[in-house]
Amino acid sequence: MDNLIRLQRDRKSLGHFFFTRGELGQLLSLYASRVAAGEWRDYALDQLDDMVLFSIFRHAHERPLYSVAKVQPKGQRKPSYALYSGPKRLKTSQNLRELLLTFDKLPRLVTG
Repeated sequence: MDNLIRLQRDRKSLGHFFFTRGELGQLLSLYASRVAAGEWRDYALDQLDDMVLFSIFRHAHERPLYSVAKVQPKGQRKPSYALYSGPKRLKTSQNLRELLLTFDKLPRLVTG
């Protein structure tokens, strides 16, 4: 029982690329309003070497409806943001708030 097995990679190997608290606040605010409207039901956060994703689901067992990506290729100082619907890139922007305004123009679920 003295042997410890490390299940998490070292922070150095993961890098330090995440959504900031402010960015997460913007994403979760939009998510909460759409959950209240009954359109979205689940989300996921994923981290890759030079990208983090906030994926939005209608049902947990489906593919994401949308994914918001924060991308910062090596050597680039400022991150950029992209909105995906499946493999299709809908919009890119240098500003997350501007990117999230795209959701106002997208089709919405109508219940009757």
